[in-house]
Amino acid sequence: MAEFTLQQIAQRLELDRERGGDRVIRGVGEIDHASPEQIAFAESPDMLERVKRSAAALVLVSHDFPEVTERPVWRVENPRIAFLKIAELFVRRHGCDGIHPDASIHPDARLEADVSVGPRAVIGAGARVGSGSCIGAGAFVGDGVSIGRDCLVEPNASLLAGTELGDRVIIRANAAIGSEGFGFAWMQDHHHRIPQLGRVVIEDDVEIGCGSCVDRATLGVTRIGRGCKIDNLVHVAHNCDIGRHALLLAQVCIAGSSRVGDHSILSGQVGVSDHISIGNRVMVGGQSGVTKDLPDGETAWGWPARNIKKAMREQAAVSRLPDLTKQVRHMEKRIEELQAALARLEQPEQT
Repeated sequence: MAEFTLQQIAQRLELDRERGGDRVIRGVGEIDHASPEQIAFAESPDMLERVKRSAAALVLVSHDFPEVTERPVWRVENPRIAFLKIAELFVRRHGCDGIHPDASIHPDARLEADVSVGPRAVIGAGARVGSGSCIGAGAFVGDGVSIGRDCLVEPNASLLAGTELGDRVIIRANAAIGSEGFGFAWMQDHHHRIPQLGRVVIEDDVEIGCGSCVDRATLGVTRIGRGCKIDNLVHVAHNCDIGRHALLLAQVCIAGSSRVGDHSILSGQVGVSDHISIGNRVMVGGQSGVTKDLPDGETAWGWPARNIKKAMREQAAVSRLPDLTKQVRHMEKRIEELQAALARLEQPEQT
C-alpha cells in the first residue's frame, strides 16, 4: 500500500508546511467516511458541520472557509484540485510493484529507475521505458517503442512498433496504440492493403481509455496533442492530428487524415469524416456526423453537424410538422370548397 507523510504531500501541493511532519497518510476519502489515515476536502461553507464530524487526518478547505478547531485543516486556493493531486499519488501507483518474474523483457530493452512490469507483460527489443513508469500485467510493448517518465500502461494494452509516449501518459486496459491503419487500394479484382509505415506520437499528460484504438500513420505521424483526454472505445484513424487538451468522449470515431483543434470537445458517438478540419475550441454534440470543416469556436450538432442554433430551429420546425400537416389539409379542403363555389357562380343561368 502506498503511503506518504504530510510533509511529502505538502511538497506535492507546493505548500510551505512546517506542521504535519511525519504523520503517515495512506489514502484519500469522502468527507463523511474518511478514516484517520486519509485526507478529505470540503468545497463550500455549508459543509462546516460535516468537517467537524469527519474522522479524516486532514481536510482541505478554501481560504474563506469558516474557522475550524475540531479538525486539522489546510487552507488552499482550490480544495478540489488539491485533493485530486493528492489522490493521484495513490491511484497511479496501484499494482506497480517492481519487475515481476513472469514478465518477458528483451535484453536490448532499456528500463530506467523505478520501472514496474507486471506478470506476462512483454517488452520488445530496443524499447525504452522512462523512470517511474508502470507496465501492467499482460501488456505488450513492441520493438523500439519509447515510453516517457511516470507513465501507466494498464493490463492487456498494446503499444506496437512506431509508438512514442511522452511523460505522464495513461493508456487504459485493452487499448491498442500504433496498430496498422485501415488503408486499401482497389487493384482490378480485390482490395489491396496500403502499407502503413508511419508512427504514433502521444504527447505529455494524455489519457487514452479502455478499448480505444489509435492507428499509426500511412506515412508521417498520427499525433495526440498534450493534455488530450480520450474516453473508452474511441477510434482515431491514421494520420489524424488531435489538438492539445481536446476531449474525445466514448465511441467517437475519427476517420483518416482529419484534424481536431486545441481545447475542442467531441461528445459521445460523434463521427468525423476523413480529411476534415475541426477548429480550436469547437464543441460537437452527441451522435453528430461531421462531414464538413468546422471553424474555430463553433458549437455544432446534428447529422450533418451544423451550427447548433440553426439545428435547433430546424428541429423545432420539424416538431411542428404534424400540426402544419393538419392545417395544410384543412386549407386544401377549403380551397376545394371555394373553387367549387366559384365554379357554380361562373355557370350561365339557364332560361
